[in-house]
Amino acid sequence: MSQGETAYERLLAAIRDGEFQPGDRLREIDVAARLSLSRTPVREALRKLESDGIVEHRPRIGAVIRSLSQTEVVELYEMRLVLERTAAEMAARHASPAEIDALEGLNEEIGAATDDAARASALNQKFHRSIYLATRNRFLLESARALNNALLLLGPTTLADEARITVVYDQHREILEALRAGDAPKAGAAAEAHLNTSLRHRLKVLQK
Repeated sequence: MSQGETAYERLLAAIRDGEFQPGDRLREIDVAARLSLSRTPVREALRKLESDGIVEHRPRIGAVIRSLSQTEVVELYEMRLVLERTAAEMAARHASPAEIDALEGLNEEIGAATDDAARASALNQKFHRSIYLATRNRFLLESARALNNALLLLGPTTLADEARITVVYDQHREILEALRAGDAPKAGAAAEAHLNTSLRHRLKVLQK
């Protein structure tokens, strides 16, 4: 990769990992120092992030990570619901027993990560990505990847307490039971219920 592409990937990872949050100002000199890069590739990375809709340029301030309004959050979850329901239905038809075993292993790790919100969040992202991979549909997978940029703008994970992780763990189990049974309608319904619960929790956090 070019230096600009490297800077882009590293900055994207830093946003994904929560090192930079929605609303944060991204000054070239600060980002370059933090990522141990020169300012030119950082400038390229910021331009690309702006074209991706992750960063916006504000007069007299500069590059800032976008913050989603409540309306945009609802719209984003509406799209997630469509994609995740479809993914669960297709995974119920195509996932191998080994893939479902791996998903169950990930969910057990999520359930055990009650004292580590960052780890729980990373495992949760991997869990949902694994369901998309199990669909055997490259176009659905590409649609999910396109949505990932917007997901970065949601801000801190909601998996910050044991009760929330327990709810996620239990809802994942319902999806997994449907996948194991090859029951596409049940898998889709479980995925939809999971996303609706996630949206309600996200909106509650936004209103605090």
